[in-house]
Amino acid sequence: MRGSGYQMASGDRNFYRYRFVIAGLILAAHFSVGLNFFSVSPVLPLIMEDFGITRTAASLLVALALLVHAVFGLPGGVIAARFGVKRVYFLAWLLVGMSVFSSFVNSFSTLLVLRLAYGIGFGVIIPATAPLLMQWLKPREITVMNGLDIAALTLGVALSVTTVAPIADSIGWKNALSVFGAIALLGALAWAFLGRARPLERQAISVTNITFSDISSVLRHPVILLLAAADALVFMQYTALTGWLPTFYGESRNMSLAQAGFITGLIPLIGVGAVLAGGILPLRISDKRIFFVVPGFLIGIGGLGSFLLESNIGILASVLILGIGSWSYPPTLLSLPMGLKAMTPEKVAVVWGTFVTVSGIGMFVSPIVVGAIRDYWGTFVPGFMIWAIGAWLLFIAGFALPPSVNEYSEVRQSEN
Repeated sequence: MRGSGYQMASGDRNFYRYRFVIAGLILAAHFSVGLNFFSVSPVLPLIMEDFGITRTAASLLVALALLVHAVFGLPGGVIAARFGVKRVYFLAWLLVGMSVFSSFVNSFSTLLVLRLAYGIGFGVIIPATAPLLMQWLKPREITVMNGLDIAALTLGVALSVTTVAPIADSIGWKNALSVFGAIALLGALAWAFLGRARPLERQAISVTNITFSDISSVLRHPVILLLAAADALVFMQYTALTGWLPTFYGESRNMSLAQAGFITGLIPLIGVGAVLAGGILPLRISDKRIFFVVPGFLIGIGGLGSFLLESNIGILASVLILGIGSWSYPPTLLSLPMGLKAMTPEKVAVVWGTFVTVSGIGMFVSPIVVGAIRDYWGTFVPGFMIWAIGAWLLFIAGFALPPSVNEYSEVRQSEN
């Protein structure tokens, strides 16, 4: 490397080049997850008609996949640490692509099994990414990569949701779902041939089996507990609002279904740019706590404004602010634990799994609570308010985090 002050050895050059291959595969994995996440949602009416099921049953195709993804988040990190990240990553990616068999399903239960397989793969592949990033990339690069990963996932969601219905019109909904599954399956095969668990040239990076004592120490770490709780409450609000705001706007703000859907859809759409910015800005600002304080404030006011304000301009501004806040902090959330004292790739996999599990269970529960409150009291506002208040914990967490989180990150960067 020019200006580095040393001659790069052949092994180092190979490592430097191949890590771009690994980074590309990781991005492809997250894109595959996004492609198959909500792909069933636009074609639910067709599925209900073909199988003669109710809306409640059809909703399980999304809800149960999300719940299973949450349940397997923490075990997924442990599994990756114990059985090897390359093998586990391949199997998880393979499960994500199981919807390739949608063309052959003849019953709702079979389709539900494919969605459950997706949920398991999703739940495992996210925490399994953590040790790969730590083993292949530099700390400054990891923050950027976390932003790119989330952007790739979000882009996959947006692409599938906007294209699955037109594809279904041409080739049928079963084949349309199979298309997205096939893309994921091709990615899994690419990983089988090109993926590597760790660079052989970097023996300084140790890969050891994780113990129950290690898991316990991670789950009792005050910083991890605080961030897991704050992240869960943010996405409990996020899921409740994105799930019910279109109905709320139609009932209480006199919007058409198209208008309500468009405005709500701006939340994840603006998130693509927000998450990229959230991956780059921490490279220039040393105090990582600001990336919880500022997004936490935006999430708080945006969330409240999205259902309390009545003017279209106020609502539009609120959902944009909410989207920016909700997606600008995850890159720091995922990167910060890597800099904590005594953290290993295996422990970070458990941390990420904890985030997935806690937030995922919350995301499964929050829209159900809002719907139940709407049925009981005849209004969405109390249900929205519960999660809007809870989401302020991220803002509070930014102030509560100890200054040492920056010191540990600086030490880890100097070591790498």
